Amino acid sequence: MSDTEERFAMRRQVEDDRIVVHVRGEIDMMVADDLHAELLDAVKQSPRTDVDFTELTFLDSTGIRTFIDARSTAQALGHHLYVVNATGMVLRVLEVTGVMSLLTVPEQPDPGSR
Repeated sequence: MSDTEERFAMRRQVEDDRIVVHVRGEIDMMVADDLHAELLDAVKQSPRTDVDFTELTFLDSTGIRTFIDARSTAQALGHHLYVVNATGMVLRVLEVTGVMSLLTVPEQPDPGSR
C-alpha cells in the first residue's frame, strides 16, 4: 500500500435517489485528480451526489477547487453536489472560504409548519 493510499481513500455508495461518495483521510494535491474524476463521474450519473466528510481530516485549496469544479459540472447538468458531515478543521476551512454555503444541502421546509 502506498503512502497516498494510506492517507486517502474514497468509496462510492449508490442509493435510490443519489450517489454518496465517502472520503477518508486527507485531500491535497496528491489525490485531487483522482477525486475530481470520481466526482465528475458521480455527478454525471446521478441528479444528486453527496460527499460524506465523516472521516475526512484535511482539505487544502486544491481539494476546495476540486469541489467547486465538480459543483459547476453538476449545475450545468441540472444536478446537485453536496458535502455532508463536515466537522472540525475541515468544516472551518469550508466556512472561512465561503465554500460550505455553496455545498450545503438546502433546508427543507417542515411540512407541519404551515
